[in-house]
Amino acid sequence: MNDPASRITLLLMDVDGVLTDGSLYHLPDAQGRMVETKGFDSQDGLALRWLRDAGIETGVISGRISLAVEERARQLDIAYVYQGHLEKVPILEEILRKSGKRPEEVAYIGDDFTDIVIMRRVGWAVAPANARPEVQAAAQLVTQASGGRGAVRETAEAILKARGLWESILRKYEADTNE
Repeated sequence: MNDPASRITLLLMDVDGVLTDGSLYHLPDAQGRMVETKGFDSQDGLALRWLRDAGIETGVISGRISLAVEERARQLDIAYVYQGHLEKVPILEEILRKSGKRPEEVAYIGDDFTDIVIMRRVGWAVAPANARPEVQAAAQLVTQASGGRGAVRETAEAILKARGLWESILRKYEADTNE
């Protein structure tokens, strides 16, 4: 079990630039007030369900507050949802206390400066392809995919593969490449 991904039992993520491509869409609601929304990658969502089904918890820590994130987290049964927090270390510490996890059991995906402090405190740090160069330098894995375009899926697959769970997923969907 030298691969740090094999020890992961909790995947934490930033939202903008990780679960989304970082774009913010402002649309009017029925009363004419502007409402912020975001676009999420459906394949990332499927991968987060696979993690949950494998007993690997997930969570988000975001500096922004968004009803779209709250709803997406509800749809995907994301266990830890913290929004409006630019100072993320106290949130990580709270999640560790609540979950009973050790830092080496936690992975974090981040794309900007506010994420580096978390990345340095967990067992496996991941940056999407669109992350700032300084964030990529702090990561143990830089995904080929960008945030909101499969970076979470790529990370989830790496965790599932490292934990020996990927082949069963392929078999479940009759996608086994060894046939």
